Amino acid sequence: MPGRVAGKVAFITGAARGQGRSHAVRLAEEGADIIAVDLCEPIGSVVGKYPLATPEDLRETVRLVERLDRRIVARQADVRDAAGLGTALAEGLGELGRLDIVVANAGIASYGQAWELDETAWQDMIDVNLTGVWHTAKVAVPHLLAGGRGGSMIFTSSIGGLKGIMNVGHYVAAKHGLVGLMRTFANELAAHRIRVNTVHPTNVDTTMIQNPGTYGMFAPGDPDPTLEKALPGFTALNAIPVPWVEPVDVSNAVLFLASDEARYITGVALPVDAGASVR
Repeated sequence: MPGRVAGKVAFITGAARGQGRSHAVRLAEEGADIIAVDLCEPIGSVVGKYPLATPEDLRETVRLVERLDRRIVARQADVRDAAGLGTALAEGLGELGRLDIVVANAGIASYGQAWELDETAWQDMIDVNLTGVWHTAKVAVPHLLAGGRGGSMIFTSSIGGLKGIMNVGHYVAAKHGLVGLMRTFANELAAHRIRVNTVHPTNVDTTMIQNPGTYGMFAPGDPDPTLEKALPGFTALNAIPVPWVEPVDVSNAVLFLASDEARYITGVALPVDAGASVR
């Protein structure tokens, strides 16, 4: 039986691990070939908070996709660098020949009260989580238009793109910005049958939350935050009593939005949040 995105090519940022890897594997399971990019290097304001992906992580994504008998082109590229990102995409298109799906997933997290954030933490966040998504769309849209087949772009936002969350004001600002960017692209590209949507996960079980910095957000005031201490706070965030969702839960939403099942869905902010946005 043909897969739900059989014969299509997906360009995914932040693909070395976590949600990005999950999206690559899930789309490959349903027949897509993959252009996978990730920085695979540290970012200054994140150093010491949690480790970012490595080249070895990206190679593992390649292995998992190839195990499904799908093609994948993987490159190290920084979403803050539009020219380099465009080169990575062009190299992927040179091997795979077309573009149908764009998943702008790359992102970082750091913490601090909004008025105490230093300039570097603020700027890194906006550069990666907002400008990086714009760069991803900017380099991809000309190829989608040239293909003449329409397409689907999905931006990874957050419940922080739907409501305020303490101690991540820069993250919330970037993720709210993605909603406005998405709605604008959705209007601009609708005549070309290119659909643009955002997904809004609650906490997802990845390295971005499984670290002492995030535990401290959910166990405030504790000098030695641990996962055990943070679990009640994680769970209280969601209406459905779970501490987080799994990466594949978000990937299933990405797959739906990328597929023809969602052919008339555009401009939508889709929560995958265990009810966190209605708390």
